[in-house]
Amino acid sequence: MLRFKIPPKLITILAMGLAVVLLVSVPVLNYLFFSKVTNAGLSFTEPLQLPALLEPKLINGEKVFELTPIAGETFFRGEKTARTMGYNQGFMGPTIRVNRGDNFVANVTNTLDVDTTVHWHGMHVPPEMDGTPHQNIAPGETWVSRFPILNEASTMWYHPHPHGKTAEQVFRGLVGLFLIEDENSQGLGLPNTYGVDDIPLVIQERLFDDDGGLHYELNKGAYYGDTILVNGTHNPFVEVPAGLVRLRLLNGSNARAYHFGFEDDRTFHQIATDGGLLEAPVAIDRIRLSPGERVEVVVDFTDAASVLLKSFPENGLLETAESVLADLIGNGHFDILKIVPQPAIIPPTITALPAKLNDIKRWHPDEADKVRRLVLGGPVTAGPRMPGPGPRIPINGKLMDMARVDEIVCLNDIEIWEIVNRGGQPHPFHIHDVQFLILDRNGAPPAATEAGWKDTVMVEANETLRFITQFTTYSSTHVPYMYHCHILEHEDGGMMGQFLVVDMECDLDAPIVLPGMTHDH
Repeated sequence: MLRFKIPPKLITILAMGLAVVLLVSVPVLNYLFFSKVTNAGLSFTEPLQLPALLEPKLINGEKVFELTPIAGETFFRGEKTARTMGYNQGFMGPTIRVNRGDNFVANVTNTLDVDTTVHWHGMHVPPEMDGTPHQNIAPGETWVSRFPILNEASTMWYHPHPHGKTAEQVFRGLVGLFLIEDENSQGLGLPNTYGVDDIPLVIQERLFDDDGGLHYELNKGAYYGDTILVNGTHNPFVEVPAGLVRLRLLNGSNARAYHFGFEDDRTFHQIATDGGLLEAPVAIDRIRLSPGERVEVVVDFTDAASVLLKSFPENGLLETAESVLADLIGNGHFDILKIVPQPAIIPPTITALPAKLNDIKRWHPDEADKVRRLVLGGPVTAGPRMPGPGPRIPINGKLMDMARVDEIVCLNDIEIWEIVNRGGQPHPFHIHDVQFLILDRNGAPPAATEAGWKDTVMVEANETLRFITQFTTYSSTHVPYMYHCHILEHEDGGMMGQFLVVDMECDLDAPIVLPGMTHDH
């Protein structure tokens, strides 16, 4: 059983009756007390594992990627192995790397004893190929996913999305990266030698038993571990060239948000958001990632000094008083990865970043054909009992129902979505099919770090966030896409909805029932 020790300093402050504590919401207190990280004081002696690049097979003239979800046993720490899942291996999966314009084919053969799916997170794909619960893969079955690569250069990922069972399968290890390149990215001279000066970092957390076994237990509505893993490695270090190095960071945790920076507070440059390169590099010393978000940064290690990548407390996820409390209980600062520059690894690709990275087409709000409003939280007015263990948090009052379509979108329409968070905690909102551009947060324009293509975004407590996007290429009258909170236990608990993109008159009133389906119970 996990035991939590509250430091005397915090007890003293609470005993003094600080009014600030009364201002902290119950969900945030749950997050603080049940999500303590104990990564401080690591020796960083384990070489960082780098996911292998998956090579396609030539089958009937097509390049086909073979993915096999399997059960495994993996050693992380302690004295025994842990029960895990992975793609083609015991934990996590290989990295898929493709070029824009490629025809992508994957054969996914499920050798698990449970149903699963593979969702191509962030990808613009036909709804039949999206890997949602509607594309369920039963044990022993093979699902063939086939689509052209239409997204621009970006860091995407793939993971399971079974109905009500996503959280534990991701926790067990079913996660992999999906990297896309295009002519623009290849012509910029950015660091791009995979695993050398272009380093993938999948950041996750886990809760371990005393002897090293994995422990999955919801902590007041979500899963928070006490140990950080990077690419499945505990206590990791990585050697990099003494020059400009590209880090691709994915927050693959079930629920925890991170606020990344370096222990020496060095400046680095963000070059990409979820769905592609920014228009220009942005100089920063901190970057926040909520679950499901990705970011690409370039860091200058010319000084050849070893440095720790850390996560810091910050005022965006939690208000000032809450950040203070997080720091007091050990949840504010924690170490992630030791980076050790080596002058002789490879000559530098470039010595300075280009001033311009990308052209981004931006829509004016007046171009929108429709404005939709989604309210996160509040009372539940509709929806079945979900199979997942998470809390029942609705969107527009409704819990997820596989048979119900909540929104109907017209093909090629430009839309503004208003995401209103009425709850006491932030929610990372993810939409399938499209990349979007943030218009504003409570009326204020987005920060430069959020001014690129996104598919996942943290919506703060008591905040209204607006984004604009266009629904192109793919349509269906019976296979929906999804939108949901990317705190996976919230998703499994029903914080999810469905939308159809249709190439027809769009005056149908949602919700409607999908043909051939019955409501969940």
